[in-house]
Amino acid sequence: MKRAGPDPNFPYLTEGERFNFPPIKSDIVAVGGNLSPGMLLSAYEQGIFPWYNEYEPVIWQSPDPRFIIFPQNLHVSSSMKKIFKKNIFKVTFDQDFPSVIVNCASIHRSGQDGTWITRDIVAAYTEMHQLGYAHSAESYLNGQLAGGCYGIRLGGVFFGESMFSKVPNASKAAFLTMAFALFADGVKFIDCQVYTKHLESLGGESITRADFLKLLKDAIFTQEHGV
Repeated sequence: MKRAGPDPNFPYLTEGERFNFPPIKSDIVAVGGNLSPGMLLSAYEQGIFPWYNEYEPVIWQSPDPRFIIFPQNLHVSSSMKKIFKKNIFKVTFDQDFPSVIVNCASIHRSGQDGTWITRDIVAAYTEMHQLGYAHSAESYLNGQLAGGCYGIRLGGVFFGESMFSKVPNASKAAFLTMAFALFADGVKFIDCQVYTKHLESLGGESITRADFLKLLKDAIFTQEHGV
């Protein structure tokens, strides 16, 4: 049985190195490896991402269907429009990535006993943030961090990873503000990975994995990463 978490014997890949994953034939593409920058970049470029529990080895997945948001479908409800108009939240980008990912890991989620955002995930994505690939949006209420989200930006694609909210609508304010900025900066779509009712309310839709991979190939190298 493979050990839990990243394999300490697997080579560390720098951001300039790449790994060729096996052909995608099912939701689970591969098991094992580590979360070094080159591995993560290789995965996202090939339509794959790590998703596993802390008692499992690294599991690399590419679900079918895939859930994404196109710019023209981004939805802002009437209640959120009122919140934006009143400037209830102050939203910033990349001001406190460590706090955002730690809160995403620790926030209680209905129906879940634990979190897939393990200490290894936190460390790996914090390193990706330091390298300029992982980005966060923070929502502040009365000077306190109230919600946020984070993900990976590669070219014309943003891969949303997780969000959290300590008060109602804080995560929505962060996500929507970041989404508008990303789309204005040339992002072709936001990858939400799998369906949730919450993301559907923001304009998400399902497409086949085959269509996703075609879109990814066309969009990912359209421009340099950044927010």
